[in-house]
Amino acid sequence: MPTPPRLALENIIEVVRTARPDLRKSDRKVADLVLSDPHRLLGLTVAETAHLAEVSQPTVIRFCVATGCLGFQDFKLRLAHSLALGTPATHSVLLKTDKPTAIVDKVFDYTISSLDWARQHLDRSAIAAAIDILEAAQRIEFFGFGASGIVAADAQQKFPLFGVPCGAQSDSHQQIMVASMMGPGDVAVMISNTGNTRSIIQSARTARENGAKTICITGSNTALAKACDVVLIVETLDNTDLYTPTISRIAALVIIDILSTAVAFRRGENHLSRFTTMKTRLQDLRTTDQL
Repeated sequence: MPTPPRLALENIIEVVRTARPDLRKSDRKVADLVLSDPHRLLGLTVAETAHLAEVSQPTVIRFCVATGCLGFQDFKLRLAHSLALGTPATHSVLLKTDKPTAIVDKVFDYTISSLDWARQHLDRSAIAAAIDILEAAQRIEFFGFGASGIVAADAQQKFPLFGVPCGAQSDSHQQIMVASMMGPGDVAVMISNTGNTRSIIQSARTARENGAKTICITGSNTALAKACDVVLIVETLDNTDLYTPTISRIAALVIIDILSTAVAFRRGENHLSRFTTMKTRLQDLRTTDQL
């Protein structure tokens, strides 16, 4: 198995978990030992690790290299860093034998630790810049596909409350059409975890060329980031396993909440009064009858 690139922001626990299916059979024994109790491994030597995993010491070293580390000590340093972030994400690895109570704990643990990871790596100055742009916007359009389209729809529900026309575009043709009609005073918010969707990138470039401000919510090192004025990099421990929650979507929803809340606070007392009135009217639509 070729050695993967060593990225500083990678959580080594997540690296082990996602790499496990592609490891050699003997290496998977070491991976299972790590995933079963990552804290325990911090106090073990190479020999002790090999004994517990029932493999040879060279296999332990090979496993460490396969996960992108320079050796056993480097692996333990990165493991200690990952554990310092909070609840180990590996505890959320779901098994077919898990009972409902275990599934509850694992999904919550994975979500909490992933959101904490995203918070630790969020650029606060970029958030401030995005808030300034959104506060001054005359019109806002949100762009996203799939799970990101759900985030765009959520944002489109929140921002019109500030008296600003908003749209949510999740169709590639509609995205290009809307971006082509944007101009100075407008803001395009592009949402894409991978940041490599051609239509989203083209829409960002088009809106920007027309004079609109562009903001993106995306992952690290994406093509989309190069096409936008303000880049909000949302680092998560997301993966493509069938039984894990889409953390990137949850993290992006949190970012939308942060942006909308900050903009709301800048609207002043007049906006607060109107918002309170709106909430009262919504309350009147709800039944008070006892069932």
